[in-house]
Amino acid sequence: MSLPSSTGWLVTGAAGMLGRELTARLERRGVPVFPLGRDALDITDPAGARAVIARYRPAVVVNCAAWTAVDAAESRHGQVMKVNGEGPGHLARACRATGALLLQLSTDYVFAGVLDRPYREEDPPGPCTVYGRTKLAGERAVLDTLPDSGYVVRTAWLYGAGGANFVSTMIRLAAEQDTVAVVDDQHGGPTWTGDLADRLIALGTAALSGTAPAGVYHATNSGRATWYTLAREVFRLLGTDPGRVRPISSRELARPAARPAWSVLGQERWRDAGLDPMRDWRSALAEAFPTLHRPADGDHVPVR
Repeated sequence: MSLPSSTGWLVTGAAGMLGRELTARLERRGVPVFPLGRDALDITDPAGARAVIARYRPAVVVNCAAWTAVDAAESRHGQVMKVNGEGPGHLARACRATGALLLQLSTDYVFAGVLDRPYREEDPPGPCTVYGRTKLAGERAVLDTLPDSGYVVRTAWLYGAGGANFVSTMIRLAAEQDTVAVVDDQHGGPTWTGDLADRLIALGTAALSGTAPAGVYHATNSGRATWYTLAREVFRLLGTDPGRVRPISSRELARPAARPAWSVLGQERWRDAGLDPMRDWRSALAEAFPTLHRPADGDHVPVR
């Protein structure tokens, strides 16, 4: 294996919500960072991926590039697999050639969502959607190719500045509608991109120092909520009546792709890397709140 000739970090999908946050936080730390959008690095092109990684020779690659339109994925399996399943494999082989570490972002959708306890990193996956199956394929490509330098970071319920997400949609709807109906039978861990970016930096730094073993990690803010619970907290932080949020069931909001009823991810693995679990989701949301804006609805938003 070759050794990387740079201390820099390369971020794919850098135009996305998490990619922008991660890039900004690396820059604030003075870490050399190469933020690349799809025009500069198309992860579905194996030759292109090899050439780009060889050119920059980063110490760490963080793959934030993904197909995330969950409902649209149901009718585009081949197209989605190229991005979510094959793309990470192309990056992994390029990283193997240069000695770079690879941090691959993944999702709670790799699980069936049927447990009544937090999913552990070692629990067997059982995806029920095209999105979940393709993301699992990407995980396996990374771990098979880079058993000693590949890191899969599963997260869920992301929100942040600069992208369509549930929290920003609730902020907008609070100003537009008297009441909002939100799903109350899906459970997960709301996660701020700011905290996730910090955790990715901590994991990559620990990996470079040899204190974080390769493999799977779960990275969500601690605690759990339903979408209804999260919406009420958003309304509370806005200073408006949380009673304006009305609970509904998933059956009342039919979607092409099934949503996991249980997306709570355990974070036991962090102690292996010498890190504590991420903080409670309410604390994170309160800090993030002033930075959030009001984008158009995303197809993943469980509201009507």
